[in-house]
Amino acid sequence: MAAVESSSSSVFPLGNSRPPEDTVFYSIFPDSSVNPAAGGAASEELQSLHLQILCHVAPITAAYIWQHQTFSLSITQSPISSLTGHLRFGDNLEDEWFVVYLLFEISKAFPNVTVRVWDTDGEFLLIEAAFYLPKWLNPETSVNRVFIRRGLLHIIPKSRFPSTPSVEDSLGFLVSSDESQSCAVDAVQLHLSRRIDEYPQRAYRNVHRARVTLPLSVAWVLKHEPLFVSLAVEGFYDRDIDSMKYAARMEGFLPKGKEEEMVEVVVRMSRAMYAQLVQQKFQAPSCFPMPERTNMVKYMEAELGLKISCGLEMIYQLRKKQGIDGKGNSWATFLESLERSGYFEGLLPGSKEYRRRMENVDEYYRNSSLHSRESEALNAPVRRIDEILALPHSANDFNNTELPPSDDDSWLYGGGDELDAALEERQKEMELYDLKKKNKKKYPRAQAHVVSSSGKDSEKYDLGGIAESMQSFVAKVSSFEGAEVPENRNLKDVDFKVDEFMRAMETVLGHQGLDDDDSDPDLEGRLSSDFDFDDSGDEGLHSEDMEDTDADFMNSYTDALNQELKSTTLNKTFVRPYEQQSSTTNTVESNRGDDIGELSPLDVDFNLVKNLLDSYSSQEGMSGPASNLLGLMGFKLPDNATTMGKSDPSSSRSRP
Repeated sequence: MAAVESSSSSVFPLGNSRPPEDTVFYSIFPDSSVNPAAGGAASEELQSLHLQILCHVAPITAAYIWQHQTFSLSITQSPISSLTGHLRFGDNLEDEWFVVYLLFEISKAFPNVTVRVWDTDGEFLLIEAAFYLPKWLNPETSVNRVFIRRGLLHIIPKSRFPSTPSVEDSLGFLVSSDESQSCAVDAVQLHLSRRIDEYPQRAYRNVHRARVTLPLSVAWVLKHEPLFVSLAVEGFYDRDIDSMKYAARMEGFLPKGKEEEMVEVVVRMSRAMYAQLVQQKFQAPSCFPMPERTNMVKYMEAELGLKISCGLEMIYQLRKKQGIDGKGNSWATFLESLERSGYFEGLLPGSKEYRRRMENVDEYYRNSSLHSRESEALNAPVRRIDEILALPHSANDFNNTELPPSDDDSWLYGGGDELDAALEERQKEMELYDLKKKNKKKYPRAQAHVVSSSGKDSEKYDLGGIAESMQSFVAKVSSFEGAEVPENRNLKDVDFKVDEFMRAMETVLGHQGLDDDDSDPDLEGRLSSDFDFDDSGDEGLHSEDMEDTDADFMNSYTDALNQELKSTTLNKTFVRPYEQQSSTTNTVESNRGDDIGELSPLDVDFNLVKNLLDSYSSQEGMSGPASNLLGLMGFKLPDNATTMGKSDPSSSRSRP
């Protein structure tokens, strides 16, 4: 027997085995549990916190029907003082996310606690924001790093703990350090909030009301314990040949057979439960009264009640038998642990030695605390049902009640739209992720300036990167595939004769003092002759005369151009942040003897960034040319217009 005790103590603990499927686990750690000076959270403190949390969530969960188990917490002192629990959600995934919502609400209401939640898949919260996680974070490196604190998700950074941290180390870091060091980025928080912000309303919408016809005893039990409908559905859905024997006799809830009184009631259940009942065909036992099929509405109500009644009968009888033996799930897990440890190795089932060892195992299990706890858990609903049935009841308790109609169950046959919407949303996330990766490879320099839309990040945004990326973008060669830079560019030098071009411009602009109102009958001929260039005739021109002519022409050309521009509004369309009046310029202007004045030089990059920001702001969050162009260059500007206003384009450039 010592071998059995040794094996069970080393192998059986659930912490060493794989967590059961379709089950979510959670722990709530008070800050005092990681305080060495206080020696951990005291038992009285945990009990007080336990009561406060249950009172806080009770109004939220009161109207909800859980698939298998209700949300619960138990006090644990080892290895860390905490409140722990687990909930089997089965086929109803809404239960798991409702638990997540409750845990986030608990972390908001009790700021001095840290929450952890996981399931068989591990840190399943990270799956919702998989495209926005750090590259180093994966299922292997996320162990003991993901927590909920004060309504936000926290990820213990790898820089703080390069290897896998213990739960104690992670909790100590969260309690003692600044929250900004571990708080997940805004994109992760946003995707999680989108997933849970619909609760608790979404959980309430998941409850389906149906009118059914039930035996009086079944209706009486469900009136006092509405959550027992989950037991009934479980018993019906998981039925086998052995349990069907109980349904054939209906000894517990139909003792009078077809003479039993039947009543109409409204039963609340989850949509998953309703689907499990409706989608299965079931032949009524001979002892169960069923109406004629002439009224199909009444018949369908009776058929649904038949399945609930038989399911409750099967689970009631099965739990009663298991409660006596005390051999539920823990017994099966105990046997599996012994088999893995090699206790039955080399023995054939049914052999003398195998039976002897099985007797020892059975004796040890009955004398252990596992047996007593399992028996109590299995017998709890049985005892409660017996207590309810012992109360006086009659059909009059239900006959005078006006019943609402059943809820519309069209959702059962048309869930394709919701599934398509979910798949489309995931597809968009994948496309956006692929686009960002592509832009990061295409514009690596611009990616250094990409920031989130939060205010603190947008203040660090370098607007000078926009001008640099735009210059690089414009400098690229465009083809039918888009802007590209050829690997080998052999540009031929352009044969441009400056003297000939300047002489032609003089003729066109009338450099010799030709007024606009004067007419020259020989102008057309002069233009024709002047543009008939002859290379051989130009070699005789004196270089000194040409230099003087060029200088005079440029001065006259500049004056004429400035005069034309001053008479328009073009000057007002540009911003000159660094406009300075040069004394040298004033001297030159006065020497010329006119009042034309030169236009101050422009900061092209400054005006480029300003116009892009103005265009982006005018889009008001919608798609437009500015956002599309910046997106091609790998930029994402902040959405907050006030934050954008704080980032002066001129501040991103060094002043001359």
